[in-house]
Amino acid sequence: MVIAYWAVTAVFLSTSNEPIYKVFNETDCVHSRKTCDPANFTTSHMKAECPDSECLFAFYGGETVYHKYLIGLQFYNVFLFFWCANFVTALGQMTLAGAFASYYWAFVKPDDMPAFPIFSALGRSLRYHTGTLAFGSLILSIIQIIRVLLEYLDHKLKGAQNKFAKFLLCCLKCCFWCLEKFIKFLNRNAYIMVAIYGKNFCTSARDAFFLLMRNMIRVAVLDKVTDFLLFLGKLLIVGLVGVFAFFFFSGRVKAFESTAPSLHYYWVPILTVVVGSYLIAHGFFSVYAMCVDTLFLCFCEDLERNDGSAARPYYMSSTLHEILWENKSLFAFPSPHRD
Repeated sequence: MVIAYWAVTAVFLSTSNEPIYKVFNETDCVHSRKTCDPANFTTSHMKAECPDSECLFAFYGGETVYHKYLIGLQFYNVFLFFWCANFVTALGQMTLAGAFASYYWAFVKPDDMPAFPIFSALGRSLRYHTGTLAFGSLILSIIQIIRVLLEYLDHKLKGAQNKFAKFLLCCLKCCFWCLEKFIKFLNRNAYIMVAIYGKNFCTSARDAFFLLMRNMIRVAVLDKVTDFLLFLGKLLIVGLVGVFAFFFFSGRVKAFESTAPSLHYYWVPILTVVVGSYLIAHGFFSVYAMCVDTLFLCFCEDLERNDGSAARPYYMSSTLHEILWENKSLFAFPSPHRD
């Protein structure tokens, strides 16, 4: 819906110019190339002075303030698209984080969990944390629109010979790319902390940042392992679907000869199926990635808040505790709140 609204608005802005008509004549005329009105051109003084002239369409444009600042309205539309898209993404992340956190912090699983964890987390996010989602997505949107402006300046200065300006623009683009990646990472973990404790965005972002810094090696190992496994999963799904689509649309399997359509360019549906399968696999595995990040932050919080005794037992499952205990040389670090 956000993409459709942005596209429709962009098309309306691009086509909101007025048709400009000008006087055209093969011979020299004092009114040549001047604007004219085709409705009353035949009775105008320009037609009387230049009988062979014609009032023809020249281009789309306008002289009003609205038309002069049309590029600014397009940038504003792009900024709103970034903000709304990031808001929707943040809402999905916080909803998933709330559902997974409700599982982790349930002492007796699954009896202490809400009946509908997804709907419960979505309701909490919309009722209590809409401002948090809007603020976090606003910060990310500002950085993204700055990157768009830098790309626009780079396109305009492509023919410039100033090497210092090119070097400075390249450095700015690199810095804002890194900043965008960092803000996405920080926002993602801040939403998880908001889903756990219900605090505001700034407090949650600070707590998440310092919690991750206290477990830096764990974060590095877990992110690399998770990214590699999810990449293998996407590659496997896309590869299998692509191979199946190739044999189906190319008609090289006798079992599908009667059902497969006869195509001259069978690579077009194959590429369409491959791209669609990748998008579906990406959306599917992003839920797993959010689950891993949420459970990891909950695990780090659990280690710092509890010590496994009868008074302060761990909330993690026995299976998770056994896995982490078997790999304690890699994952176990002393907590600042434990002796």
